[in-house]
Amino acid sequence: DLCHEFGIKVFHHDDGSNRIFLPLLVEMGIDILNPVQWTCPSMDMVELKSEFGNRICFHGAVENQRVLPFGTPSDVRAEVRHCIDSLASDRTGYILAPCHNIQANTPVENVIAMYDEAWQYGRMS
Repeated sequence: DLCHEFGIKVFHHDDGSNRIFLPLLVEMGIDILNPVQWTCPSMDMVELKSEFGNRICFHGAVENQRVLPFGTPSDVRAEVRHCIDSLASDRTGYILAPCHNIQANTPVENVIAMYDEAWQYGRMS
């Protein structure tokens, strides 16, 4: 409450499958949830957006254990579109980013593809 009294948004980091705690976290006043690890159980992005999207902003979701480091630039672009379509279907409440830090073994081409697709597709959707 103190943060909100000063207009500060509350950013909460919680790895893994945290859906069971989300109602409580929202009630406690978080504004932004990081990350959305959609590969974990119960973390379907469309369901999360439907259930909580009018109360919190989602941050992250670009899969960085397989797609970002080991996929092709086309795979990364498809992943970005999937995240935008799922978490920003109404053009609100989503900050596109990887689920975690970009790992050292991630090809530069994939990092460029992620941000370029976010820019290009985000403008069109």
